[in-house]
Amino acid sequence: MTRLGFLALLVALVAGCARPATRSLLSRGTFLAVMGAYGPEMAANRAALAGTNAPVHTWMVNGVRFEHHRVGVHDVLLFPSGVSMVNAAMTTQLALDRFHVSHVLFAGIAGGIDPAHTIGDVIIPDRWFHHSEAVYANPSPDGQGHVLPSYFKPPYENFGFIYPDHVSVIRDGMDKAEDVPSFGADPALLAVARKATESLGPLRWSSRAARVHVGGAGISGPVFMDNREYRKWAYRVWKAGCLDMESTAIAQVCWANQKPFLIIRGLSDLAGGQEGLNAADFTEVPISAHAAAVLRAVVLALPGDKATP
Repeated sequence: MTRLGFLALLVALVAGCARPATRSLLSRGTFLAVMGAYGPEMAANRAALAGTNAPVHTWMVNGVRFEHHRVGVHDVLLFPSGVSMVNAAMTTQLALDRFHVSHVLFAGIAGGIDPAHTIGDVIIPDRWFHHSEAVYANPSPDGQGHVLPSYFKPPYENFGFIYPDHVSVIRDGMDKAEDVPSFGADPALLAVARKATESLGPLRWSSRAARVHVGGAGISGPVFMDNREYRKWAYRVWKAGCLDMESTAIAQVCWANQKPFLIIRGLSDLAGGQEGLNAADFTEVPISAHAAAVLRAVVLALPGDKATP
């Protein structure tokens, strides 16, 4: 064999080895993908699902640690979404590209904006909206309203110069992108959640029993929301139970990939509805545990064919 021929063969062999190293993750079975955004949420989810058991296997992909845990009859892929919309979307898509994922679950904390709920309660919305996809508009010269671009027909009430909008999305089977107002959680997972939470043990916060609510709307945007007036407006517009920084991004990626999802949020704070300092710094650990307890009940209530190869 000539030197040139040998080098060509060597390059081919290296390339052939490199591709399976990336794609080998796809051959390791089918997983329930489970996320939390950051440390306290991940710790609570890991403790609820795996206790002190070490992962069956771990992978590092693009800096993200993916852990394989066996939970009941399920193979669970536990990993952090990262905080905020871009991180959550990027990491969710990374998981779907690299692993066989049947369903996507998330458990973590959020701000409560529905006056009917308070800190410690757990919300499982059936649909998710963006609240920060928007036009930021100049005031009209006459002082009446704002100058809006000709293409834009406001679908919602504005908050000052902020005019929220739908997001334009596309997926397989569509000829062109369409404006979509919200992304729906999987009906079957919602049904499992309703049944699982009926038999869940009591969750307590301070001196009261915390409640678990399945249904209604959730909203997300790339801001830590801690403003009383914005909170009132957001609830008036979307009638949402909670507001966070990741969920709608995850929901949108699942919609685009046609993957069923369910998102569980414990209310760590009132998103600006409180007097004084936001409580999230003090409640993130115990309320993450509330969401994780509900997550565990849902995972264990899922039939085995939801996750196993």
